[in-house]
Amino acid sequence: MDEKKLSAEELQVVAALEKVIDPELGVDLVNLGLIYDVTVTDKHCDVTMTLTTMGCPIGNVLASQISQAVMSVPVVETCDLSLVWEPAWNIDMMSRYAKVALGVHG
Repeated sequence: MDEKKLSAEELQVVAALEKVIDPELGVDLVNLGLIYDVTVTDKHCDVTMTLTTMGCPIGNVLASQISQAVMSVPVVETCDLSLVWEPAWNIDMMSRYAKVALGVHG
């Protein structure tokens, strides 16, 4: 996700999403690279995201936490989440912060 192209409202949503921590990995979803896109239009937010694996057992928990985080942003009144599998997530999508936090080298 290219944060440089996001509007001020979308950046607020991203900041809220940075507070959603993957309980298995202990790193937020944005730094893990699981949030692919955030769009805010007319007080409605669309979030496109993925999970680390298709069978992720905490997918429903994360979806609930993501919705709560997005709806906490004052400019957002409604939210839709789109779970996608393309492109497939891989460790190269993690930020430097996430890689250091998880001890991933490379």
